[in-house]
Order: sequence, then structure tokens, then C-alpha cells
Amino acid sequence: MRNLSPEGDSAAQDAQPVLTLDKITKTFPGVKALDGVDLHLFAGQVTALIGENGAGKSTVVKTLTGIYQPNGGQILLHGKPVRFVTPQDAADAGVTAIHQETVLFDELSVAENVFIGHAPKGRFGLIDTAAMHSRTADILGTIGAKISPSVKLKDLGIASRHLVAIARALSVEAQVVIMDEPTAALSQTEIEELYELVDTLKAKGKAILFISHKFDEIFRIADRFTVFRDGQLVGAGQMADVTEADLVKMMVGRAVDQLFPKRHAEIGDKVLTVAGYSHPTEFEDINFTLRRGEILGFYGLVGAGRSEFMQSLIGITKPSKGAVRIGDDVRVIRSPADAIKAGIVYVPEDRGKQGAILDMPIFQNVTLPSLHKTSKDGFIRLAEEFALAREYTQRLDLRAASLDTNVGALSGGNQQKVVIAKWLATKPRVIILDEPTKGIDIGSKAAVHDFMSELAAQGLSVIMVSSEIPEIMGMSDRVIVMRDGRMVAELEGDALSPETLVRHAVGINEQGDAA
Repeated sequence: MRNLSPEGDSAAQDAQPVLTLDKITKTFPGVKALDGVDLHLFAGQVTALIGENGAGKSTVVKTLTGIYQPNGGQILLHGKPVRFVTPQDAADAGVTAIHQETVLFDELSVAENVFIGHAPKGRFGLIDTAAMHSRTADILGTIGAKISPSVKLKDLGIASRHLVAIARALSVEAQVVIMDEPTAALSQTEIEELYELVDTLKAKGKAILFISHKFDEIFRIADRFTVFRDGQLVGAGQMADVTEADLVKMMVGRAVDQLFPKRHAEIGDKVLTVAGYSHPTEFEDINFTLRRGEILGFYGLVGAGRSEFMQSLIGITKPSKGAVRIGDDVRVIRSPADAIKAGIVYVPEDRGKQGAILDMPIFQNVTLPSLHKTSKDGFIRLAEEFALAREYTQRLDLRAASLDTNVGALSGGNQQKVVIAKWLATKPRVIILDEPTKGIDIGSKAAVHDFMSELAAQGLSVIMVSSEIPEIMGMSDRVIVMRDGRMVAELEGDALSPETLVRHAVGINEQGDAA
């Protein structure tokens, strides 16, 4: 293992970087988000920027794209100092970013989305629509996207929208391409296609900054790494010189030997029984039981129907048939309120849109479903609200300046903790966690896993929907595999392996034939 110190990257001895951050500092009231950090990006290479939520990665991206201006240090482009006072300055210099949630416009065409703000002009300063469509088609062709420039964005799927966002980034003749969690909403097939796109961009000489919490992605495509912790540079070097354990230790300041801290829990009586649950279009004939203290995993590929079933189970959509029992009691769940009364709560995959109100403070988000506990005679008791919120956020090790902080200002991992705390405050019997660690860093994942295990040990029943095989393997007592809206396997013990999960999920039998 070499090149683990902040000075260890041999960038200065190689060809001149396309872009350099030199001793960059960025402060906010009471917070030093970046403390004299360095970063080097090279033509034809991918540099992975690694760190926990709150390490300073987002601040670096906003500094590189002109949203923030540093308080100290300098940005160098081909060795010459530059200032990006606005995002347009960064774009004009050839620095562009592809964000996890890039803003696109549904009612505009693909070409209009790609060239919005810098469309080619013809006579009299009018937009040259033909040129815009032609150039869009050329850009889409270079990234292998078979999308018509004239189709409206609202008619495209998630993966195609992502390709449009990439095309928009490349429409400004980018020298530096920043990819911020680019695979968060993609299937495995689409992720492989993105890898091919990255290889294409490298071949074209683009300098790529790649931000991801997924180590398999980082080791698949990155040439170099830079690790931040608490706004400081703690390591940099060549990917070939480090292991996953090395990077984890740099990220968290200690060795993380157990990412999946599954504790022993006594499996008790049946808490939830689902029989014959079906929906006209999304899923069919779902049958299972869930016991006290059990963590039941649901695994499947994108489109398997897992989330759709969970949303029906808590009353968001109506099943065509099926029954739910809590203990020995049949329950009719027509709405989320019915589910909460039955003791079933749901932490959704999309925490930003479905799980939290981002413009409200932490304490109000946490207590929102439990206002009957914090109010009297129609009046909310502020002290009791804070007490309830403090109890559950402390249990989850939420990191925020205060409980008055708006949820939208928190990192992804801390937003997830707020959503989990909100539902735990209702004291449920069953908690459904839909992709509970999606888009959060390795340290926050360990905290969520630890708390999940603690809840099971205390007798809560947990349903965990996850697309990550290590998470499913490490945390589940049993696993149900879904494919095309149906249960295709129920696995536990020696029958549970990564190979078995994938085989059932894609429909291949033990002989390797399509099932």
C-alpha cells in the first residue's frame, strides 16, 4: 500500500493537471467546510472523490462550478489561476457537472433541455432550431444514446433522462466532467452502459471527477483517489495502490471491521401475515409472514415490484385482493393512517419527495406523525416536541447544528436518519425500510445497520427492501426474492448466497437456463 498521505499523490510529477484546487478553504458561519484542500484532475483519467456525508465533497463541486467562491486558496486551469464567480463562468471554462438530481424540464424537448441557456442562434438572434437538433443528435450519438432530439422529456424513462443530463453537460465543450452519484437511479444494465460512457469520455481526453459511495464503482472506473474527512484532505494517490479497507480507514479515521453489525435477536411470534396480496398491474399473489424481532429482506432488480407492494401494504395504492393480519387480527388498510394505527410504518426510498418536508426543521419533521403526543387541547407543546425529536435523533446519532435546522440543509445520510426517527417515534410494531442506505456514506450505513439490528433485538419487526446484495446478505434473517411482480424464492441459512439471489432475480435456474 502506497500514496496514502495527502502529499502522496504523484500528480505533480506527471503531466500537468487540467484542473487543480490549491489549498482551497471555504467557511460558513460557524463551520469550516473546506480546510486548505488540494485536488488534481488529469486529462483522460478518473479521479474518485471519496468521503462520508459532510466531508466536503458537495462544497468542492459547488466551488468548481461557480456556485460557491472560496475564502482562500486558488483554482488553476492548465496551470493558470481562474475565478468562477458564476456557474456560467465555470461552464464557459469547460467545467460541467452531472448531478444525481439534475434539473430538467418535462415540457421541453430533448434538444431544448440540452441547449437551454446556450442554444445556437441564427439570423436576427433567433434560436436556430435545426442546428440545435443536429448538434443534439451528434452529442447523443457520441454517448450511444438512441433518443430523438425532438421527443419531449416527459415521455422518457429515468435512464434516458440521465443520458439527456449527460448530453447537456457535454454540450458546453467540457474539459472537466463532474459526476456526482451518477448511478443512484440506474439499473445494473444502465450502470454498465454508464461505465462504457466514462471510458468513452476518458478516450476523448476529458478529466473526470467521480463521486460515489459505492466502492465497486470506484474500483471499476477510477484511476486516482482523493479522500476528504471533516473538510480536510486525508489521502490521495493511485487506485492500484489501495484496498477498500485502506479507503474506509481514511474516510472514518478508524478501521470499520463490521459494516453489517447484525446482533442476535430472539425470533418471536407472528406479527404480520400477508396472504394473496395482488394488484392489477404491479404485483400478484404475495404471501409471507413476519415475526417479532425478525429482519425480512426483499431483493429484486429494478421493476420487480417490491416498492409497489410495500406502498400498497401501507395504503398508498389499493390492492385488488388479499388480506393482512396483525397478530391474529384482520386489518383493512385503506390509507397510510390505517397502517400507522395498525402499527405499520414505511420509510420510502425517495426521502426528499416522500419521506421528509425539506423546508421544515428537524424537530417538526420528526414529530409530525406524533402530534397527539406533543399537544394538549389543540395546542402543540414546543418543549415536548423538542424532547421527542431529541430522543430519537440522538438514538440514531443525527449530526446537525440544532434541531431547528431545516432538513434540506442536511446531508443525505442525516436526512435518512430524520425520516427513520419520525416513524420510530410512533412506536410501530413493523417498520418497512425501502433502500434504507441508498446514497449515503459508509459510516452512515454502518449507523443505520446498527440501529436496525438494535430495533430487531428490542422486538421490532423489520422489512428491508434493498438492491445491495452485501446489505441483504449481512442484515437479513430471511430473504424473499421478487421478479416481475411475483415472489420467486424465499431463502435463508445455507440456501442464501449472492449467486442464488441473482439467479432467482434474473430468472435463471441452477443449470444456467432461463427460468
